[in-house]
Amino acid sequence: MSLPRPGGVNKGLRSSILRAFRWKNYRLFFAGQSFSLVGTWMQQVAMSWLVYRLTGSAFLLGVIGFVSMVPTLFVSPFAGVLADRWDRRRLLIATQGLAMAQAFVLAALVISSSVQVWHIILLSLLLGIVNSCDVPIRQSFVVEMIEAKEDLANAIALNSSMFHGTRLIGPSLAGMLISMVGEGVCFLVNGLSYIAVIVSLVAMRLEPRARVPGKGKVLHEVLEGLSYALSSPPIRSMLLLLAGMSLVGFPYVILLPVFAREVLLGGPHTFGFLMTATGTGSFVAALYLASRPNVLGLSRLLVVSPALFGACIAAFSFSRSLGLSLAILFFSGFAMMVLVTASNTIIQTVVDDDKRGRVMSLYTMAFMGVSPFGALVAGFMAGHIGAPHTVAIGGACSILASAIFACGLPALRRMAGSGGRRRGGMPEGGYERDRTTGRDGKSGGR
Repeated sequence: MSLPRPGGVNKGLRSSILRAFRWKNYRLFFAGQSFSLVGTWMQQVAMSWLVYRLTGSAFLLGVIGFVSMVPTLFVSPFAGVLADRWDRRRLLIATQGLAMAQAFVLAALVISSSVQVWHIILLSLLLGIVNSCDVPIRQSFVVEMIEAKEDLANAIALNSSMFHGTRLIGPSLAGMLISMVGEGVCFLVNGLSYIAVIVSLVAMRLEPRARVPGKGKVLHEVLEGLSYALSSPPIRSMLLLLAGMSLVGFPYVILLPVFAREVLLGGPHTFGFLMTATGTGSFVAALYLASRPNVLGLSRLLVVSPALFGACIAAFSFSRSLGLSLAILFFSGFAMMVLVTASNTIIQTVVDDDKRGRVMSLYTMAFMGVSPFGALVAGFMAGHIGAPHTVAIGGACSILASAIFACGLPALRRMAGSGGRRRGGMPEGGYERDRTTGRDGKSGGR
């Protein structure tokens, strides 16, 4: 028996984690988006700190979170129809250009010392509308960059690692810049960062995508996508879980400036460290998910992750030590990343291609569209009972959501398995779902 050569195992692991990089278009997208996301995280941190510095109000932090995400609930379904009908790359170039303009306007207002709270609210609303279109289009665009469908799950996980890997850089850099030159420079850097992703999109060489012409009015297609998602048990269950977590758990992030300043008695550096700790955990989780060969076992992680997340943020609410808080937030970021990416992967594995844009718009609604209501409630509760108690309640509710989701796990695993096999994402065996009747039937694999 021959022993593996030194480094052979590491090389195999790298090739497994990075296998989606064999596609040039995906490499271009990953590089451009990485630069852009550093700026996005810088703007998010600078925005929260600017609002809290100007107002000292936890409630207004919730208001900003609300207006920046509430358009997702109303705009994303229609953006999903456009993603199924039109050229997704051109749509993405348009949304990135509009987001760039928003960042430059915000930078000009802050650097000139003329910014007011109503400016921030209006510009946050405009960016929310742009993001409501951008996210479902970008999510459904991944499949066009990956020529082998077995690499789709890996690409989705790598996207998540990119999103949260940049979270390690952006918040810390923003914290330093805010202390040195103020929030305006962060917005300026974010505006410039969009150039990278626009250039990467223009440089791609894509195969023409077969488009199904619109069958009728846009509203009819929106309702068709909604009916399709609700009739699929795995898609419906995961959307409801994400919506519940977005309402009661994920809004803890908007209260981190309060923890940094009033609970941990720090400043913008402390806020940046808290964000970075969460991002580090998310990044590690994304790398773990990227190393998985397929979606087998992800449904089990969907039960464990919200429970772990809830326990972590509840523990964080009681911490008064920066070191302990950072350690807890690492694990909360890990759990949140597993939940979000695992559900994204399974949904993209089981969904029909001609409805991908519309289903991913519903995913965006569940993940981002419900969050503004959670942010508003969290801000209101923090103003009355304090941020620590608010986060503790959110943690308890997250654990409850995990328990409810676990009740439907067996059916979810069967249905996800059958959909994944039809699209090349899972091995043979299990249950199949008849496309015409929608009924479950045993396949010959078992």
